Amino acid sequence: MPQKQLTAPDILAAKGARKLAVLTAYDYPTGLLADAAGADVILVGDSLGNVCLGLPDTLGVTMADMLHHTKATSRAVKSALLVGDMPFLSYQTGIETAVANAGRFLQEAGARAVKLEGGAEFIPHIKAMLAAGIPVMGHLGLTPQQIARLGGFKAQGKTARAARKLVADAKALAEAGCFALVLEAVPAEVAARITREIDIPTIGIGAGPDCDGQVLVFHDIVGLCPGLRPSFVKQYVDLWTPAREALSAYCAEVRGGRFPAEAQTRRMAADELAEFQAASEYGDA
Repeated sequence: MPQKQLTAPDILAAKGARKLAVLTAYDYPTGLLADAAGADVILVGDSLGNVCLGLPDTLGVTMADMLHHTKATSRAVKSALLVGDMPFLSYQTGIETAVANAGRFLQEAGARAVKLEGGAEFIPHIKAMLAAGIPVMGHLGLTPQQIARLGGFKAQGKTARAARKLVADAKALAEAGCFALVLEAVPAEVAARITREIDIPTIGIGAGPDCDGQVLVFHDIVGLCPGLRPSFVKQYVDLWTPAREALSAYCAEVRGGRFPAEAQTRRMAADELAEFQAASEYGDA
């Protein structure tokens, strides 16, 4: 009997019952791996701008990019809740636009929920999406779509005033009907308080151990993007080095005439080869 795919209400019901494991994925193979690993939620994040498109940030990621990658990922995901990340300017410019774009994730790309960044200022947008039947995951703390205003990728909620604002926004998002809330790059004490004081699951990324769940970027976990990583990332395996070595070996074998070898070569049957060679001699191959 096929396993039932998790839904937004299932994730909401996990609050206080169990920890939630959330992974990003961006295409069919990463979706297959994340789903097979047992992730509760698979987020097609706009972080694909960094890890798939080579962009310096997420501001250049478009709706077309997100729908394309979400649709590819959805073909692989059978068990986890698939969430599409709403990119920059896909919801900030108006409620009607926000609902229409959120709906495309469900209607066209196979997602079953969306995520958006921001606090109480987006409550009207969230309520309109919910009224249209679109589950919404919130996102507070370091919101990468705001890096121009924030002045870069900086931890948030480090002062008492900023922390109080995060708590207030978290409560507003929970009361508006979000089924879960990502907390990114905030002090553990702030995340712990928010987790205690709202009745929806918190999903931490650089927010300490007290959140109801955790999320990390696929490429960071498996070491597919070399270079600097945030301090909160744990790399579980280095796939970059063996993959590069394998590709280098292939290039060397091609240049050295060792690939393809006989094992990778298709040969004609003897009778067909004889007929082919005979025909070729008369110019009618």
